[in-house]
Amino acid sequence: MLTELEARRLILQDQLDAEKDAFERNRMGQFATPAWLAADMLCHGKMLFDKEENVRFLDPALGTGAFYSALLQIFTSARISTATGYEIDPHYGNPADELWHETGIDIYLKDFTSATAPEDGNRFNLLICNPPYVRHHHIGNDDKRRLQLNVKDACGAEISGLAGLYCYFLGLSHSWMTGGGLAGWLIPSEFMDVNYGRSIKRYLLDEVTLLHIHRFDPKESQFRDALVSSAVVWIRNKRPRPGHGVRFTFGGTLAQPELDRVVPLEELRRESKWTRYPQQENNTRTDGPVLSDFFKIKRGLVTGKNSFFILSADEIERRGLPFEAFKPILPSPRYLTNDEIRCDRKGNPLLERRLFLLDPPWTEVEIEKEHPALWLYLEEGKNGGVATHYICRHRAPWYRQENRPPAPFVCTYLGRGDQKTGRTFRFLLNNSKATAANVYLMLYPQEPMANMMQTRPELKRQIWQFLNTISPQVLLRESRVYGGGLHKLEPKELGNVPAAEIVELLPESVRPRRITQHELLAP
Repeated sequence: MLTELEARRLILQDQLDAEKDAFERNRMGQFATPAWLAADMLCHGKMLFDKEENVRFLDPALGTGAFYSALLQIFTSARISTATGYEIDPHYGNPADELWHETGIDIYLKDFTSATAPEDGNRFNLLICNPPYVRHHHIGNDDKRRLQLNVKDACGAEISGLAGLYCYFLGLSHSWMTGGGLAGWLIPSEFMDVNYGRSIKRYLLDEVTLLHIHRFDPKESQFRDALVSSAVVWIRNKRPRPGHGVRFTFGGTLAQPELDRVVPLEELRRESKWTRYPQQENNTRTDGPVLSDFFKIKRGLVTGKNSFFILSADEIERRGLPFEAFKPILPSPRYLTNDEIRCDRKGNPLLERRLFLLDPPWTEVEIEKEHPALWLYLEEGKNGGVATHYICRHRAPWYRQENRPPAPFVCTYLGRGDQKTGRTFRFLLNNSKATAANVYLMLYPQEPMANMMQTRPELKRQIWQFLNTISPQVLLRESRVYGGGLHKLEPKELGNVPAAEIVELLPESVRPRRITQHELLAP
């Protein structure tokens, strides 16, 4: 039932969000919890909570109090012994304090990560939180070091410098919970797959009892202004018993998920990608050959500022710039109607959208003397701040690109899925001399397969045909997913894709050594 205070809170939330710049809210990771989701979590928490205990409630990132409001609706007032909330931003904290001040909650307008954990008798047995989704590059180095040390003291986890702020909230909260206390976290599901999530997963497996992970369908983002796939993680503050199994659910709501499965804790220790569950029936990792046995896989290059460094042929000609200072580069995948890229006699792609990457091989002194139009263009870039961009200022000279020669095979890096083909990722056969930007993954054949492709041109097409037979489900299983159903495939993840069929295309004498050894050991 919608109470009067909750109705006022919803109006207040919309007003406060509208008053604040969207960029600033994004930088601070402020994404309001939908009321229905707060209620869903508290209902689920009540089922997991000890029926004999009174509630000592904590929300370390209160906002306007969505979870506290749900607490008041789900639990009787007689069962709530104490309630505490922390909110760092007075824009939300002051109105929340005014709204809830007569209901008995203690609201602290301060940074939870700097607060001192209470003594044993004052800790909390029900913690529900949607921590700020602040990415690592918005956390200063001094703050990172402080947070890393404090998390290690609190729960023993060693958090990566690439982790978002929500990981620190999770670790720091350990020392605020009673023994056996329950916590429900609404956090991005990316920790389940990415490298920086390893320490969080070790904490969940070893230091507490991981009860349940519910992952929402990424096609149905829970936050209207954040491209993030969400999960609810339930833990109990005690170490797991032998033989413990973790409930994984997917889609729908906590109360009515679309998929439901219990996964043994020991299987989770062996699995690097938890988003495989609950869809995956068993561990499908292979000891056989994978793509990284045959290819060096790299992200496409990061220019530093595409609008400055990538120009059309018409723009180069209009400015009178020397074509010798440019190399062809593939356009965005949406401009490639065919998966095979053909080229002219010079190696330039035969595409309607022809783009070129500025990468002059000369010094600035040489450019000023021999190519005055290019020198003026580089000065324009300096005056416009291009040379001081993070990528550019770490290059010498600032306008030289990283080494990414053309690759014969290119894979799209991001995708939502093609309704006609059912494919999220595309493998392109690149017959041109075009390099690629970081919206692609570049597959460079390793020797001796690369040498063999020179003498057997048909092998290149055979390999490409194999790449296009890889099941979309296999690629999705290796990828990570974000809000709106956006999938991303990193080089190491693509490298883990099984590739036994490539072995059949190669003579035994040129097969990678690891593959040959595997075949010798096979029964």
